[in-house]
Amino acid sequence: QVQLVESGGGLVQAGGSLRLSCAASGRTFSSYFMGWFRQAPGKEREFVAAIDRNGGTLYAADSVKGRFTISRDNAKNTVYLQMNSLKPEDTAVYYCAATPSRSAYYTTRPYDYWGQGTQVTVSS
Repeated sequence: QVQLVESGGGLVQAGGSLRLSCAASGRTFSSYFMGWFRQAPGKEREFVAAIDRNGGTLYAADSVKGRFTISRDNAKNTVYLQMNSLKPEDTAVYYCAATPSRSAYYTTRPYDYWGQGTQVTVSS
């Protein structure tokens, strides 16, 4: 069982930065492939970025490549999402999620555990 708690969301102007954190409970955090997703009002939840168990392989959606960076600290049971050059279209609730397998990591299906989400609002 893994419990995930996101933090770091807020209101920021376009071009600004935010860093989201996702703290995980349990002693098996390092065995999970971690992902960040987001959901805007009226839209489906979409993949943002994912990171392998040891932090060695990173994945990101085309819409955030070059602007967002995912990282993790297994000693602190935490995964991060550094978001730079934010745009109004990045406005959404951001969720972190954990899965034991990297298969189909860019979809919501394989993720067994989800956080409650943190709101990110980017003003123009």
